[in-house]
Amino acid sequence: MKVTAIPTMALSLCLFFLISSCKTDKTEDAPKSLNLPVEVTIQDIHEGYQSGKFTVSEVTKFYLDRADDLSFNGPELNAVISLNPKAMDIAAAMDEQLENNAMKGPLFGIPVFLKDNINSADPMPTTAGARAMKDSYPKEDSPLAAQLREAGAIILGKANLSEWANFHSRFSSSGWSGLGGQTKNPYDTTRNPCGSSSGSAVAVAANLSVVAIGTETNGSIVCPSNNNGIVGIKPTVGLISRSGIIPISFSQDTGGPMARTVRDAAITLGVLTQVDSADSKTTQPGRKIYDDYTQFLNPDGIQGKRIGYYTAPIDGYVRMQEVMEKAKTYFESRGAELVPVDEIMPSEARRHSFQVLLYEFKDGLNEYFASLGEDAAVKNLEDLIRQTQADSIEMQYFDHDLLNQAQEKGDLDSKEYKEALASMQRLSREEGIDKVMDELKLDAIIAPTGSPAWKTDLTNGDNFQFSSSSPAAISGYPNITLPMGQLDGLPVGISIFGKAWTEPVLLQIAYDFEQGTKHRMSPELP
Repeated sequence: MKVTAIPTMALSLCLFFLISSCKTDKTEDAPKSLNLPVEVTIQDIHEGYQSGKFTVSEVTKFYLDRADDLSFNGPELNAVISLNPKAMDIAAAMDEQLENNAMKGPLFGIPVFLKDNINSADPMPTTAGARAMKDSYPKEDSPLAAQLREAGAIILGKANLSEWANFHSRFSSSGWSGLGGQTKNPYDTTRNPCGSSSGSAVAVAANLSVVAIGTETNGSIVCPSNNNGIVGIKPTVGLISRSGIIPISFSQDTGGPMARTVRDAAITLGVLTQVDSADSKTTQPGRKIYDDYTQFLNPDGIQGKRIGYYTAPIDGYVRMQEVMEKAKTYFESRGAELVPVDEIMPSEARRHSFQVLLYEFKDGLNEYFASLGEDAAVKNLEDLIRQTQADSIEMQYFDHDLLNQAQEKGDLDSKEYKEALASMQRLSREEGIDKVMDELKLDAIIAPTGSPAWKTDLTNGDNFQFSSSSPAAISGYPNITLPMGQLDGLPVGISIFGKAWTEPVLLQIAYDFEQGTKHRMSPELP
C-alpha cells in the first residue's frame, strides 16, 4: 500500500455479542460534503465549530462511520473493539453548548479512542482484548477517562490492543487479541502495527479519530507510534493516574496521548495531570506537571541543546543508520551539540524488570478484578488462567505462559521482588539515565525508536529488529517519539527521552524537529 507525504506539515472479530456496539447505522445525520482531511488537527476542528462549518454531531458521525468502514470493513484494520453507543447523544448535548456559545475545554468535541484496557463509564466493556472479559463493564470512569470528558472529549470507543498489553505469552504477534483479532498496519495491511497500543496508533494514523490514548509498560506507546507514523508521548510514571486501567506494572505503567502532531499530543497531555489519591505515583515528592504543555512548543527548541545520540540500537542496521544520519544533520543545523552514547544502563536491568513485571502483574490484576465486585467476569489471575486455557481461540496461536509464570510468584513482600525492584531502579536511574546525562551534561537523549513494520506472523510471532524504549520505560522516565522518515514507504520514528519530569524540554526538541522536517506521512486509504 502506497503512502503520501504531507508536504505542509477480525480476523475482524466483531463478535456477535459486540455487534450492537461495533456497528453504527449510516443515517444521513452528517452532510455528504463533510469529509475531514486525514491530517485534521484539534485547532482545525475547533475553528470549524466556531465558524459554524460543522457541528459536533456531524464530526462525531463522520468518525463513527469511518471507524466502522475501515476497522470492520474495507481494509479491515481491526483497530477498534467497540464503538460507544452513547457518542451521538454526547455530541448532541455539546451542540446545545455550541448554540449557547459555551464551547469549553481544550478537547471540546474532539473524538478520542481509548485503548481497551482503560475503564470508561460508557456502555462498553473493558476487556484488555481477552475473551474472558467480553462482558466486563466497569461501573465508573477511570480518572484518565474522567479528565478527558471534563476537557470536552468525546470517547468514540475502545481500541484493539495486544491482549493483556502483550504480557501473556512467551512469544506473540503485536496487535493480536483473542477478542479483537489482529490489528493491521494502515501503510501495508500485511505488516504489523506493533503493540500493545496498536489499535490506538492505527486509529490516529488512519484518521479514525483525532487523538487516542495508549498505555506503555515498555514500548507500547512508542513502538506503535513508530510503526504507524504518529506522535506518541510516554510520560514520566506518575504524571497520569493509572487507577481504572488494567495493569501490568505499578512501577512502569503509564497512559499517554497519541496524535498526528506534537501540538495535539501536548494539548491532550495537559488535561491528564490531576492528582489521584488512589495512585501514589501521582502524589510522590518532586512531581512536576503542567496543565498546558503547549507553552513549551518552541520552533527553535533545539538551539543550544546538548543532546546524547544513543548508538547501540542500530549498530549494523545500515539502512536505518542512513535515516538517522539525516536526523542528526538536522539537529546540528539547528544548533545542537550531539554527543555519542554507547550504552545507557547495564543489561541486568532488563532481567530485574521482567521479575518485577511478573510480581506486579499478579498483584495488579488481582486488585483490578477485585475492584469489579462480586459479579466480575474474572475473579482473579487463577480464574483467568482457567478460562483462557479452556478457550480454543485464545490458545490457537499463543501459550499464555506469562500468566502461569506470574501466578507462581509470591506477593509484593517477597525478598525476590524487593531486591529486583531496587536493582532495577538503581541500574536504570542512578547508574543509568541520570548518570549518563549528568556525566555528559546532556539536556536529552535521541535514538531511532524502532525498525520499520515487519510482516505479521501468527506462527512465529514478532520480528523486532531493534528498539530503544527500555531505558526510559524501565526507569519510569519520559519518552516522546515522532516521525523521522521512511524506508520503502514505511514510517520510522525518532525517540527523545531524558530524566524524570523533563517533558517540557523533550517537547521543545520534538516540536522543532517536527516543524523543520515535516516527516508525517498519511496512509492511502479510502
